Amino acid sequence: MTAAVSSPAPGPSPAARITSRGALFGLSVLTLINLLNYLDRYIVAGVMPKVLEAFHLRKEEGGLLGTVFILVYMVASPLAGVLGDRVPRRFVIAAGVFVWSLATIFSGLAPSFALLLVARGIIGVGEAGYGTVAPAVISDLFPRELRTRMLSFFYVAIPVGAAAGYALGGWIGSTWSWQAAFFVGGAPGLLLSIATLFMKEPARGAMDEAGAAAPKIAFLEGLKGLGRNAVFWPTTVGYTLMTFSIGGLSYWMPTFLEQERSMDPGLAGFAFGAVTALAGLSGTVVGGLLGDWADRRAAGGGLRLSAVGLVAAAPFMFFAARVSSATSIFALTFVAQFLLFLNSGPINAAIVNCVPSNFRAFAMGLNVLFIHLLGDAISPPLIGLVGERRTLAFAIEVNALPVLLGGVALFFAARAALRHLPQVTARPATPRG
Repeated sequence: MTAAVSSPAPGPSPAARITSRGALFGLSVLTLINLLNYLDRYIVAGVMPKVLEAFHLRKEEGGLLGTVFILVYMVASPLAGVLGDRVPRRFVIAAGVFVWSLATIFSGLAPSFALLLVARGIIGVGEAGYGTVAPAVISDLFPRELRTRMLSFFYVAIPVGAAAGYALGGWIGSTWSWQAAFFVGGAPGLLLSIATLFMKEPARGAMDEAGAAAPKIAFLEGLKGLGRNAVFWPTTVGYTLMTFSIGGLSYWMPTFLEQERSMDPGLAGFAFGAVTALAGLSGTVVGGLLGDWADRRAAGGGLRLSAVGLVAAAPFMFFAARVSSATSIFALTFVAQFLLFLNSGPINAAIVNCVPSNFRAFAMGLNVLFIHLLGDAISPPLIGLVGERRTLAFAIEVNALPVLLGGVALFFAARAALRHLPQVTARPATPRG
């Protein structure tokens, strides 16, 4: 089960073209939800200083708000993946969005730190129902030669949503209260959960080169094949190391700017959010275009691009924590994040391309389990602990090492893809939304 694709065919089947008519609508709805997904996830970072003050917490205790969300999210993701491979996926997505939106609103009502932790955990359940299923849906809306670009468009919502979370959290928290920030973040999701029900359900595998919807696969058979997959596992290792670093950096950077570089709280969140949005938007778009181009040149080309991006990002992340001036910090952070977000489309496209279409949601769920279990589930409290014992600047410097190691792992994944995956071949017919 190394590859999810077969020999290139002349074009999508008639059934595939029919299911692709709503592709752009489906992609647009899923991207808006993904934006809200990351806004809700990172709005807590924008209000973190206020939350620490309100509940009299230490930094490592504040980091638990990120950890409890990730722990629940990663455990629920494989279960949501199994469900997503067997029932209409738009129902799974709609239910997930509705649950996490209510939990975000409840976060603003929590009278104690313990109940705030519970609310963040419930958000993890809701986001698992969405995060594991949406990439598999997109892979069935667009053919493989367009998949990296379309997934990159979908993942553009990560930096934009994270930036909105930082900015809204910092601004609303300073202007009104940290509770109000959660109310503003949660309300739109209730409407988007309804919009999901109007999406067309694409047939699983209809946009793969074989051009026919794939039958369901026995779970144990699929799991056995995934265990032998030579591309999935090194890709997951590289993705995990990258997620560790990004999770820690994203969680503590606004606090670092405020407490160790003496920036105004509202300005720190807004400025870092703006840099994240600009670098992430440009990096994700460029990565999507270059990823499709690289995959057409050689199988695994997108993974090789991702490996180069991570290796190049590490020194910029390191020096961003060592300099003092705001201009230098944000310039170095911009370059580091551009190179990191370059990987969003290629890495996720590699994951959906290297497994069968009828096992993609579970594979995405298992990938989510590993990247968070060993990634950003543990990095916020660890970096907070190092920051408490030393400085946040020192913690961020050390945090550049996993990025470098992640790039090395992706070079191995690219070599495996070159041996096991067919090269992308563009087809004359492409879907229309």
